[in-house]
Amino acid sequence: MSGEISLYLNIILTMLVIGHIFRTNRPKYWIFIILISGILGAVIYFIFEILPELLGRPRAHKIIRQAKHNLNRKANIETLEKRQEFTGSIDATRHLANTLIENNRAEEAIAHYKNILTGIYHDDPDLLLGLAEAQFAHTTYEDCITTLDYLREKNPQYTSANGHLIYAMSLEKCNRIEEAFHEYEALTAYFIGAEAKYHYANLLESELRHEDALILYQDILTAADIAPEHYRQAQKEWLSKSKKAIKRLNSLSA
Repeated sequence: MSGEISLYLNIILTMLVIGHIFRTNRPKYWIFIILISGILGAVIYFIFEILPELLGRPRAHKIIRQAKHNLNRKANIETLEKRQEFTGSIDATRHLANTLIENNRAEEAIAHYKNILTGIYHDDPDLLLGLAEAQFAHTTYEDCITTLDYLREKNPQYTSANGHLIYAMSLEKCNRIEEAFHEYEALTAYFIGAEAKYHYANLLESELRHEDALILYQDILTAADIAPEHYRQAQKEWLSKSKKAIKRLNSLSA
């Protein structure tokens, strides 16, 4: 009898919470969470959605926003996993793998890419690049280099600025410095944005080629000075790092 009462209470609570979600126009992913998790989902909903309003404190709102963001990312991954399991399609697998990389789960992404690099897709350049990006994120730099070398061998006409960048960075990480210099020099000739040039300059600095590094750091800032505002916003991280590097190198020569 007590089991039936518990079941009825669970159903009633679930309906009340779902009704509250619709009445207050809360994000609809809560419905999925509550239907899956039951009372636990209702408790989480109360903590994340209702409690901040009751507290009314900025710090509480900030904490809850971050928690909601993390929960939303987890729910998104679970949705993508279900879609990938249901369809088994290449696009669904790529989408899932890329999302896993973004959420620091690169090892799982590597497994997904390896599973679809078969048959007619064995030498697919986009999938090979995705695998290399996952390997780079997982810090298996030798594997990343091997994958990109294979991509280049099987698809000699294929180009990717991002692929070229992680190739040069992987060479640097593996202490293959002269090869990294060669790749960075070729890359900076066509790479859009400041990131490649910053990494090249940073490598020059680490190899004590301070004058060459300083020239590149200054080139980054000079290019930004004549570029549109949206470019400066997009390259904000590399511009800031370049300014600090110039200050650092100038202090050494002072």
